[in-house]
Amino acid sequence: QLQLVESGGGLVQPGGSLGLSCTASGFALDFYNIGWFRQVPGKEREGVSCITVSGAESTYYADSVKGRFTVSRDVAKNTVYLRMNSLKAEDTAVYFCAAVRSPGPASAYVCSMEGSDYDYWGQGTQVTVSS
Repeated sequence: QLQLVESGGGLVQPGGSLGLSCTASGFALDFYNIGWFRQVPGKEREGVSCITVSGAESTYYADSVKGRFTVSRDVAKNTVYLRMNSLKAEDTAVYFCAAVRSPGPASAYVCSMEGSDYDYWGQGTQVTVSS
């Protein structure tokens, strides 16, 4: 069974940092593009970041998090990370990771931040930024 599990959410003060993990079971993440998304109740899901397949590992960020968030992957641990620095109250949301198998080498440097492009989703982890 293919499964993604997020961890690392919690409560942090404005200006603080958190690291989220997305670990896969049942499949190797090497050949999958991974996206990070967030959602606040009553609002649309927002694409935060994505990273392409292992070996290429191109990264993309939403303007709202550029320069503050960093996405990376660890092949040995079959895990993708989202490091979040300089957190703001508006970063409060449930964060999800999602995976889609890369179409192939020609697309190794491109990933999507549209949720509809992803096939597998984790259950989400709450991030709350508050003093």
